[in-house]
Amino acid sequence: MTYKNLIGHLPKIGIRPVIDGRLDGVRESLEEATMNMARNAAEFLENNLRHADGSKVECVISDTCIGGVAEAAASADKFSREGVGLSLTVTPCWCYGSETIDMDSEIPKAIWGFNGTERPGAVYLSAALAGHNQKGLPAFGIYGRDVQDSGDTEIPQDVQEKLLRFAKAGLAVATMKGKSYLSMGAVSMGIAGSIVDTDFFESYLGMRCENIDMSEFVRRIEKEIYDKEEYEKALEWTKKNCKEGKDYNPDHRKKSREELDKDWEFVVKMTLIAKDLMIGNPKLKALGYGEEALGRNAISGGFQGQRQWTDHFPNGDFMEAILTSSFDWNGIRQPFMIATENDSLNGVSMLFGHLLTGAAQIFSDVRTYWSPEAVKRVTGHDLKGDAANGFIHLINSGASALDGTGQQTVDGKPAMKPWWDINEGEVQKCLENTTWGPGVLEYFRGGGFSSTFKTVGEMPVTMCRINIVKGIGPVLQIAEGKTIALPEEVHNVINERTNPTWPTTWFVPNLTGKGAFKDVYSVMANWGANHGAFTYGHIGADLITLASMLRIPVNMHNVSEDKIFRPSAWSSFGMDPEGADYRACSTYRALYK
Repeated sequence: MTYKNLIGHLPKIGIRPVIDGRLDGVRESLEEATMNMARNAAEFLENNLRHADGSKVECVISDTCIGGVAEAAASADKFSREGVGLSLTVTPCWCYGSETIDMDSEIPKAIWGFNGTERPGAVYLSAALAGHNQKGLPAFGIYGRDVQDSGDTEIPQDVQEKLLRFAKAGLAVATMKGKSYLSMGAVSMGIAGSIVDTDFFESYLGMRCENIDMSEFVRRIEKEIYDKEEYEKALEWTKKNCKEGKDYNPDHRKKSREELDKDWEFVVKMTLIAKDLMIGNPKLKALGYGEEALGRNAISGGFQGQRQWTDHFPNGDFMEAILTSSFDWNGIRQPFMIATENDSLNGVSMLFGHLLTGAAQIFSDVRTYWSPEAVKRVTGHDLKGDAANGFIHLINSGASALDGTGQQTVDGKPAMKPWWDINEGEVQKCLENTTWGPGVLEYFRGGGFSSTFKTVGEMPVTMCRINIVKGIGPVLQIAEGKTIALPEEVHNVINERTNPTWPTTWFVPNLTGKGAFKDVYSVMANWGANHGAFTYGHIGADLITLASMLRIPVNMHNVSEDKIFRPSAWSSFGMDPEGADYRACSTYRALYK
């Protein structure tokens, strides 16, 4: 059930077994243990990781242990041929520090030094990290808390956690490199995130920016540049599974049944076309459109929509919601990352979450902070439990994947699962708990349909957002928390105060009692833009590791300090971790500078 949508090989993890190069007894006694350490690491990573497209992760081990410069060069040459995107050096012993390190400045790198007393693997770890830091090549240090015996092949739990955190983030970095962000349209309503910053994409992510005008949708619809067989299949599926919701337009502005049916046909075509624009479609070549068949190799994209499009044509909400979901008329498949209003920075935030989890992402307006006092005044209800300090209303008309209904389960609890773990029953529940309200013409003069659902409570989620600040560059903010459920009558009263045809999530961040997480109001007040993206699970630590690889400082988070994992050099930039993060990122600059 894997779908290879993009051009380019999936990155592999390179495992570098490093050894004491002294022959005549020393190296010979260590060869087997060192290579076994590499094999164990490779087996562990391959058994516990998948790429976002569902493919198994592959590790490549150096042909020999690395005792010096010549073998390090041979390993680097093999990794280049094999498409290695990140490297893990492992050793149970002392080795020659700077002679054996990985010198590729664009590959995320980590070193696991075995914690044992028979041979000083930890001493090499420290020496090699010092060499990396002195040469300006940040590397992650992995060292188990407890001493192990030399013959112990078990990977301790704390080491496992760091290996996975490093590998997931490193694979995300390597996967983005060489791919595209596709702007379908330009700037929406003055939203800064949709002023696409090509330098950010190129220098920090290694991506290129592609642009098309929204008139391309009109051309392809009018000239029927899409797979007509798939269109018929998609339209039939849509009619069967996508229930129309309440029409909130006044009677004199309601569209007729015939007009609504035409809008359905139009938005289904838009969905097919957006997919073709991003990843191509070989069937278009048979129609005589060889150029259009190629696509833009886009791993992420955004649709401007408002207002130049939506003042005249049906909106892109159906297109965005279906493509960002983990399923459509072709079955369960990898979700696409598409940002509403072409907010490219939120599109990148969605991409980060997807590459780390394999799950669909929810794009939302960070709309309103509801205090307990305001809820009491408006509804008469006293907030209790998780909602006692208030909550944030997350809502948006567009790219809210239907996975966000929370109708999938893990261990019997609501979840948004990696797409390859979803079953057909869960797909149907997501569809059954979603309606599609005709576009409120106050907002969308051209009509269209917006997905309407209410996210269930009790889901652990992480919201994040990239912002660009002049003089600093990109910064990342993170808020771990959970979804909550409100009593139906309370939900209805609050939801009806804004556009009730849009998906709603009630979000409560985890509070720390200080700074931006002093209270729920402070989280809302410190959020850096009008949009945010959230994913299932608490992945804030993974996002922090990923950001450090890309040299993006984190300006706001509520992740516990013991889970934060950054390159060892960061500790040399001061004793305040977040200030040190800024100074380190400023010093090392963008990964692809």
